[in-house]
Amino acid sequence: MIILPTDFKYLYGVPESEAVIRSTPEDFQVIELLGFEPEGQGEHVFLYIRKRGENTDWVARQLANFAQVGPRDVTYAGKKDRHAVTEQWFCIKFPIKRNLNWKLFGGDSIEVLEAVRHPRKLRLGTLKGNTFRLCLRQVTDMDALKRRVALVEQGGVPNYFGEQRFGFDFGNLYKGIALLKGEIQERQRNKKGIYISAVRSWLFNQLLSSRIESGLWGRIMDGDALMISGSQSCFVEEKSNDELQERLNNDAITLTGPLWGRGEMMPTGEAEEWERSTLLQWKGVSDLLETLSLNQERRALKLQPENLKLEQISETECWIEFGLMSGAFATSVLRELCLTSVSE
Repeated sequence: MIILPTDFKYLYGVPESEAVIRSTPEDFQVIELLGFEPEGQGEHVFLYIRKRGENTDWVARQLANFAQVGPRDVTYAGKKDRHAVTEQWFCIKFPIKRNLNWKLFGGDSIEVLEAVRHPRKLRLGTLKGNTFRLCLRQVTDMDALKRRVALVEQGGVPNYFGEQRFGFDFGNLYKGIALLKGEIQERQRNKKGIYISAVRSWLFNQLLSSRIESGLWGRIMDGDALMISGSQSCFVEEKSNDELQERLNNDAITLTGPLWGRGEMMPTGEAEEWERSTLLQWKGVSDLLETLSLNQERRALKLQPENLKLEQISETECWIEFGLMSGAFATSVLRELCLTSVSE
């Protein structure tokens, strides 16, 4: 079996402070930001649900049973942590002439907060972002934590894929490698997608980690693929210059890394050469990914939390609050703030 390194580099060095997280589900709170308002009419019912300690897929299956529809008729914009209190939107394709009292769905751990119709289906990834509110307990050095919050507020964090993407003990990653090598078979399309996504995410994290280690986190190389902040629009400049560097420093643009697949790489020149040489040791993995029907994509290397705040409630406890765009991981912010352990 290929042994893959998973000790990705910190941007500001290993945090000095330690803390305990998830002592209770209420210590990890997530509020989904849809980015648009349902129109109030149409063949789809949007349900805004608060859940405690429940898996998103499990709630979706229970909704299908409650509404007596097929599992594929229930969708959501994004999966949320199980060991948390989360608010998110679910969508059910439901005949206009049928009515249900949606408030009857749920129980002690699930509550329907709002039900409204909309003409179009809610698709995966169709959300603006999420707001996180996390309680840190048994903080060993509150002053050090506050210093890290100030650093992150000013300079952001590496946009790593979080630990959730890789599964328990990186099991999804190793299943993905085994799947690519033909050592295992997976008939369920959803699971297969999860395993392959873990491999692409790990390769992205590896290149991002190497960029930090090489001192290239904040410098534009000739031929770098750059992304306009707040969008997915990318462009390549053959020659770096002071104006581009200033835009990078001001967060108007950000550097990007590859989500590996088939097709030509977007960077050129120095940047292309650096990415290829950096990932050369994992060429066996990247070559296998190129055999799939997945095209090369780009992902921002920097993640800038919005409205990052620390609210101290005792000498050893505090709340951390921030907003993230869709596709970003709260755990990637948290790992730069302090070393964490989960309460047993």
